[in-house]
Amino acid sequence: MKLSIVIPAYNEEESIEETIVSLHRCLKARHIDHEILVTNDNSKDKTLSVLTDLQKTISALIVYTNPGPNGFGYAVRYGLERFSGDCVAIMMADLSDDPLDLIKFYDKMEEGDYDCVFGNRFIKGGSTKDYPRLKKIANRMANFLIRITMGIPYGDTTNAFKLYKKETIRGIQPILAPHFNLTIELPLKAIVRGYRYAVVPNSWTNRKAGESKLKIKEMGSRYFFILLYCLIEKKFSRGDYHKENQVTRQKNDKLNLEKYKWHQRQY
Repeated sequence: MKLSIVIPAYNEEESIEETIVSLHRCLKARHIDHEILVTNDNSKDKTLSVLTDLQKTISALIVYTNPGPNGFGYAVRYGLERFSGDCVAIMMADLSDDPLDLIKFYDKMEEGDYDCVFGNRFIKGGSTKDYPRLKKIANRMANFLIRITMGIPYGDTTNAFKLYKKETIRGIQPILAPHFNLTIELPLKAIVRGYRYAVVPNSWTNRKAGESKLKIKEMGSRYFFILLYCLIEKKFSRGDYHKENQVTRQKNDKLNLEKYKWHQRQY
């Protein structure tokens, strides 16, 4: 499978080079066909300049600038509309996600033919380093609420680091979340719509430079909105958006198109 990696970046001049170089080196060593798609979210620092210089030596690097509206979710969505791989991972620009974990995700997807692979930092084999105490408490409470509300076993939904097949991304449209609440919209929709997923332990390391873009006070109500949105779909959509129904509709559309073409040839 060709692997695409979408990385949203806003004011990451101090981190982005190490992130891209280490990611590319890791994937190249494993001979994994890949593209690294960075969405510069209208950075005010030298992020774009650093990326432009990196493109001179890393041919797999593709850079877009999101003209707006801006925000984490918008930047990720901008990349998800433009990737060309068979599967796509979402990673952070600050090197908090380990490229070696991405290879584990990729191997797991190929091994079990899963539609998605989700990371979990809080199961055996997972780890966090320098996680701010208050943010960690908020994270555990939020994930507990999501797990109980949705009735799912997965316990790290807010973890942005995940891998999806191309067909899964198509199947969970439309994507609504404009900010960090996108991190729960994508996996919850995939689960509700019947896509098969595996969970793999992953490590997380707090950024070495720059500042976090996640503001918990601003995001609380936005996370809650997406949680309710996904819950309503689960309870009341009657499976209209389920993977099996989508596959059936696609087959019917293809069959109808072939019939139309056949009738056109007869005339």
